[in-house]
Amino acid sequence: MSENAAETFPAAAPPPGTYTLDPERTTVRADCKAMFGLFTVHGTFQLKSGQVVIAAEPGGSSVRAVIHAASFASGNATRDADVISPTLLDARGFPEITFTGQGARLDGTGWVVAGSVTAHGTPGPAEVRVTGARVEGETVRFAATARLDRTSFGVTKKKGMVGRTVNLLIEAVGQPA
Repeated sequence: MSENAAETFPAAAPPPGTYTLDPERTTVRADCKAMFGLFTVHGTFQLKSGQVVIAAEPGGSSVRAVIHAASFASGNATRDADVISPTLLDARGFPEITFTGQGARLDGTGWVVAGSVTAHGTPGPAEVRVTGARVEGETVRFAATARLDRTSFGVTKKKGMVGRTVNLLIEAVGQPA
């Protein structure tokens, strides 16, 4: 996924329907400042499962996505082990990170889905901004962003070494269910 992948196409509404997200063609990128803000760590997570329901009336739409907490990969094995350890995500104790959202509202140039993320066993509010949607035959490609405060989920260790805010860039591919 490119650095600006979440901004590559306009946020049009795909046809109403239920779309199953394809884990093999979906990318969840997490960017977070590190070392007291001196540099940004880029990592990815693997999608376990997901479903997007697009209703004729946007308020009836919904999203559910589940990622493998232990799948974090940044290209640095020591860092990756630290992120999934009990110090931060505790992927063994909390193997899934989920987002559930209900309703969509048009906001500026994109759609916003408000919902809840559960990470580290703790739910917290989250908004996913859908910055793009493109229909490719039967397939729908979504681009989205979210910004999470890790302390909202009880992930409070390593202050300074790991930034408080995590920016997510999501590129998801859905097939009709």
